[in-house]
Amino acid sequence: MKYRLLDLLACPICKTFPLEFLVFQENVYPPSTRVRVKTCEEYCGLLKRWVKDGRGDCNVCFTKEVAEGILICTKCGRWYPIMEEIPRMLPDELREAKEDLEFLKKYKDKTPKWVLEEGKPFNLSGAS
Repeated sequence: MKYRLLDLLACPICKTFPLEFLVFQENVYPPSTRVRVKTCEEYCGLLKRWVKDGRGDCNVCFTKEVAEGILICTKCGRWYPIMEEIPRMLPDELREAKEDLEFLKKYKDKTPKWVLEEGKPFNLSGAS
């Protein structure tokens, strides 16, 4: 997932923006000679701050992608995995419990305790 995407993503359930996120694995690619897409307008995901508070080096940002991580909505308590560079932001009824729980177990040492115990729609409090 490109860091630039964090300027666009909101919680699909409660519409909170910006989402908190943690990076578990990052991929770095060589700089592209292609024409760059528009830079962040409101929120710089790479620096985790509002653009009005200062913009980062967009050239560096465009070389990095989040391979594995988690997006967290602190308002409604939902979390969304980032797997294989793709944010999985589905409504609760379309999510796969087994896949989500395996993700939480894999990254339990890097995930906030409250997400592991109370995160929606799935958490490890009832999982074995």
